[in-house]
Amino acid sequence: MSSRRMFVAATLTGAALSALATSASALGAGQAAVKRRRILVFDVNETMLDINALEPDFARAFGDGQVLREWFSTVLLYSNVTTLASVYSDFGSVAGAALDMVAQARGVRLSPEDRDRILGGTRSLPAHSDVRPALERLQRDGFRLVTLTNSAPAAVEQQLKNSGLATLFERSFSVDSVKRFKPAPEPYRHVAKELGVAIGDLRMVAAHAWDVLGALQAGCVAAFVARPGKVLYPLGPRPDIVAPDFGAVADAIAARDVAR
Repeated sequence: MSSRRMFVAATLTGAALSALATSASALGAGQAAVKRRRILVFDVNETMLDINALEPDFARAFGDGQVLREWFSTVLLYSNVTTLASVYSDFGSVAGAALDMVAQARGVRLSPEDRDRILGGTRSLPAHSDVRPALERLQRDGFRLVTLTNSAPAAVEQQLKNSGLATLFERSFSVDSVKRFKPAPEPYRHVAKELGVAIGDLRMVAAHAWDVLGALQAGCVAAFVARPGKVLYPLGPRPDIVAPDFGAVADAIAARDVAR
């Protein structure tokens, strides 16, 4: 009888210890999951910085501030052309060439001063008002923040410094490292490789449908900042976060973004 009691006691004790170990293991896994929040990768131009600040410069040079839109669309078009045709030039050079193309197409004689003012102005764009508070909140919540932009390294360094956002980011990445503009997959994969994480541990945050599409196709997750006039490409995959401003994007990320 004594041996039987000892056997039962030992069995119950073993079960209790096993349950305790399982609970501890689950707790440890949960803590590890919290530490594995996705790294947030932010586009810069338009997404965080307001290119509308260049409108007065375009109004002066072209007599119409709305030419800014035509120029920036041309910049994006020919950055993709250089990628597809394998004739890479840095983003600043593409921006200058696009400006000359727009001027020629419109029959405008662009003075060196106006040209320099527009291109130089891209390095001192202000941040959208909703950007800094959202970034600070995400930083407080424990997220790692980096940037990935088509701009050359020296240019984005100046952009972040002049906009007052530089101290919020762990690192800044440029497509110049791989000589392929977004939305080609190489820039996104380069960020993952440099940070030593799986591509699925990155979330691209952008106000451009093409950037979101490129990130998703490369294996990232993404968040689309649906600023006025910005819409998703209807034939592409839809990101799991779509919100009208940075604050709403930050809310959605904070609610769900632990990598699994």
